[in-house]
Amino acid sequence: MNVTIPRYEKEPPFLEYSDQDSFFGGDAPLSKEVGYVVVIGFGALFSVITTILVFVSTYFTSGSRTITSENFNTAGRMVKTGLTASVIVSQWTWAATLLQSSNVAWQYGISGPFWYASGATIQILLFGVIAISLKKVAPSAHTVCEIVNARWGRTAHKTFLFFAFCANIIVTSMLLLGGAATVEALTGVDYRLASFLIPWGVILYTVAGGLKATFLASYIHTVIIFIVLVIMIFVVYIKAFSSDLIYQFLEKTISYSEEECAAIYSFANGTSYYDDKTYACGPVPGNNSGSYLTMLSADGLMFGIINIIGNFGTVFVDQSYWQSAIAARPSSAAKGYLLGGICWFAIPFSLATSLGLASTALMLPITASEAGSGLVPPAVAQHLLGNGGAVLILIMLFMAIVSTGSAESIAVSSLVAYDIYREYINPNATGKQILWVSRITIIFFGLIMGGFSIALYEMGLNLGWVYLFMGIVIGSAVAPLWFLLTWKGASGKGAVIAAWSGFALALIVWFIAALVQSGEISVKALGTNEVMLSGNLVAIFSSAAIHYAYSVFIDPTDYDFSQLDKKITLVEQDLSGLGVEQQDPVELDKAFKWITRRGYVLTFVLIVVWPLLSIPAGKFTEEYFAFWVLVSVMWGFGAAITITVLPLTESSEEIGAIIKGIKGKLGMGEKEEEPTEFKISPVVLEKEYEEPEVTKEQPIAEEQPYYSEEPTKEVIYNNNDDDDERSVDA
Repeated sequence: MNVTIPRYEKEPPFLEYSDQDSFFGGDAPLSKEVGYVVVIGFGALFSVITTILVFVSTYFTSGSRTITSENFNTAGRMVKTGLTASVIVSQWTWAATLLQSSNVAWQYGISGPFWYASGATIQILLFGVIAISLKKVAPSAHTVCEIVNARWGRTAHKTFLFFAFCANIIVTSMLLLGGAATVEALTGVDYRLASFLIPWGVILYTVAGGLKATFLASYIHTVIIFIVLVIMIFVVYIKAFSSDLIYQFLEKTISYSEEECAAIYSFANGTSYYDDKTYACGPVPGNNSGSYLTMLSADGLMFGIINIIGNFGTVFVDQSYWQSAIAARPSSAAKGYLLGGICWFAIPFSLATSLGLASTALMLPITASEAGSGLVPPAVAQHLLGNGGAVLILIMLFMAIVSTGSAESIAVSSLVAYDIYREYINPNATGKQILWVSRITIIFFGLIMGGFSIALYEMGLNLGWVYLFMGIVIGSAVAPLWFLLTWKGASGKGAVIAAWSGFALALIVWFIAALVQSGEISVKALGTNEVMLSGNLVAIFSSAAIHYAYSVFIDPTDYDFSQLDKKITLVEQDLSGLGVEQQDPVELDKAFKWITRRGYVLTFVLIVVWPLLSIPAGKFTEEYFAFWVLVSVMWGFGAAITITVLPLTESSEEIGAIIKGIKGKLGMGEKEEEPTEFKISPVVLEKEYEEPEVTKEQPIAEEQPYYSEEPTKEVIYNNNDDDDERSVDA
């Protein structure tokens, strides 16, 4: 039977895509020059901007040109709520956040963006509990593995160092896999070359400024990401279409029979290239009424479970999130993680609800392979806004890659410097040596990750496959690391046994499940939702059960958390963020209760209450869908405003000091108020005093001058490279 489907110019299926069996199968929409400008030009530009910001901030607020190893790896431990939230959003916005979230919308409909967002937000909310626990019992820590070593010893230290490195490698490889594939599709730049060029945008400013540079750059990147997000939401639901029109198009997409879909996806000579597993046409298998407009999706729910399990590993085992907790001031740690999680939710939820659903509503010729490689957002943006849309997505993606890549680079450098070099090679390492190792590691890691991502691509592993796989590798480390700071009865031996046993069991079940389902072990067989789900579940739950059982029945312990921080030593006496005020136990207890209540409640709402409330709706009505879209739009706009404005308002004093300092240098201010020189007041010098003891338990207040062991020496910090020492009569 011959079926003829009319093609339209202004509604799907579009005439312009006739005879086109894939969206990006032809020439790239943008030139290679555009690709090089974004990858190399933007990388160099942000390196210069960030380096200048770090220098100016350090120069005019601390009066020093130098960066200590402590500051390089902890950013002074005094980061405020707004910037902490911005950094969390930036770190958690992977290439997968922008690309994979729209892929699952293309596959499952409404449920995909929701499960991606909620399934990856709760980990941030719950990690807020860990963040404030760290501030209570291990405020001097530099890395998570340093805490493991202090509590459980070297065997456990080596074990969790392995899993921490696995987390960093998997996350970075996903960044480059998705980023390089999109750069190649949009600009024609070879993915192998892109894989090596992209890291340089991260290496330069991270090497120069350390964690502080990462935080400042992350804020800029996050603002740009939200600007593009708001543009895309506006274009899809306000300028080009409306929620009602998208609803009607989605209904039309699932109404086609297999014969009609074959007629749509065919060449001019009548030869069809349609495959129901390749193109989004007709009813959605496993969804209520075969509709994209329902939360009752079997595959969507399965993806949600995998997403929840897998992302616990990439937050709790990733050093970059521990490093952000270490860098935050105690009063900001809990609030920063909560706010960061709420704002981050908008990125996958709002972006995929617009671009992801639009891809199926408009019936663009996107193949399953293209969707799996994360090319849904650039395809829709290219269709709606032409080359300008493609450029916006490319810039947005680059921001996500370099922001997360920078965090991963500084995380790996801290692990190598403190947990390998200082622990096993040079226990008496100086601050300069730690700083040198950190910087060399950043360069080395950036270079080898380009090669690793190429290796994964050549093995046939795309972004979607690696995203589902990560929980199998690192999921077994989650429970022991949660118990590390929250349960005094957690056994060190039990932690090691649980981590390795859970990992082994996950791999065994993963392979067996592939054999049972497909009769073979291959990349395709191992990558199905059911097989990935089995491995992810076994990894996290078997490890938790083993660790609990071993700690309770075989090796019971009663650890004294008050001893933990005493086993962690600073390389330099940089006591910023470790003062009496910051370590007030009453305030820390209040913060712990605050985040515990809100974190648990919001987690329950996002993964239980919200989905249950959506079940009675079944297949969404036009009005229900309009309300759903309204929520996504408002959440997106609200998050964009919050994450942009709050860090600026909180840092108004520092910004004012910098501006005042710059004016002073330019001769526009009063010279005697030059902020870059700190002098001891004559009144202070006339007083008799006893030399203060510099310890972590009783640090000198930050506003007081530092006195050396010789009471007849005064050190005045100024803009010169060398300290100016003058004798004073005490």
